[in-house]
Amino acid sequence: MASLMADSASRAAAKIMNRSDLTRRLVAKLGAAEAVIAGIGNCNFDLWASGQRPQNFYMLGSMGLALPIALGVALAQPQRKVFALEGDGSLLMQLGALGTVAAASQRNLAIIVWDNGIYQITGGQKTLTSSGTDLVAIARGAGLANSAWASDEEHFETLVNRALAGDGPWFIAARIDGEKPAGTTERDAAKIRLQFMQGLGASAAVQKVPG
Repeated sequence: MASLMADSASRAAAKIMNRSDLTRRLVAKLGAAEAVIAGIGNCNFDLWASGQRPQNFYMLGSMGLALPIALGVALAQPQRKVFALEGDGSLLMQLGALGTVAAASQRNLAIIVWDNGIYQITGGQKTLTSSGTDLVAIARGAGLANSAWASDEEHFETLVNRALAGDGPWFIAARIDGEKPAGTTERDAAKIRLQFMQGLGASAAVQKVPG
């Protein structure tokens, strides 16, 4: 599969789209096998609102961990396509993970980043992408050749199709608006964990706490 660089828009030229709409477009393309790990806040709120799947993991409380968790799942189950959904603010806290993904060169992993240039859930403070930081350029610099800005909704779907059909790792960035998410994830960490493990065919080990 050829690099995405040839048909990638720049951040400035990319259309500003809606995260809820793009999440629904992604979920509509998934079967029963693909795992999706969504970062905190609006990333997983919109994933939840797009239809709960046992193969979805909704990160609660910790910024920047969607990508490391997704890489772990991809390494543990190389036969399964794995998607990480992350916001620009969270990714900026874990940029080193991009180099780790490039070094691992895990073919079944795809990263989708929603970039609206703000920390939306904490009050709309600006992130570095609002002043020129380009996450696709950073991903390429980290060694992820298959990195691209989605120029519009149709192009986003084309990039997702490529990620589903071909070998990665993939990095897809989409500029999004500041609209509220379509729903709110049920905040039950134990339930989320157990359902996700069942969705991946893993058994949960029951451990007794000493004392």
